[in-house]
Amino acid sequence: MSAPIVFFDIAGPDFAAQRDFYSAIFGWEIGEDGRFTTGVVAPTVDALLRTDPADKMIYVGVEDVAATLKLVEEKGGTVDLERREVPGMIVLGLFRDPAGNHMGLVEMKDGEQVIP
Repeated sequence: MSAPIVFFDIAGPDFAAQRDFYSAIFGWEIGEDGRFTTGVVAPTVDALLRTDPADKMIYVGVEDVAATLKLVEEKGGTVDLERREVPGMIVLGLFRDPAGNHMGLVEMKDGEQVIP
């Protein structure tokens, strides 16, 4: 049996700003206590409450990597890697949120990873 991801942190100095950014980008609903109510398989605790950014990478599945990266910039994030197709493997993009956390995007269609 493979080990599933059961928890993650996305650190930043301003909880409300982090919550608003990720709600705008991915439509995640995040309570005042940092608990996700949508966007994850099971609710997690303290997902945005740390203030010390660590260099870990989380990849989020989205329908359109290019459009999501545009929204990231509009909401104050920075694009590190524009939409890129790696033939036979993946369509991805990379960005930093306003607090400097690295995040990845993977293009998905009908619940499956797009393979160019």
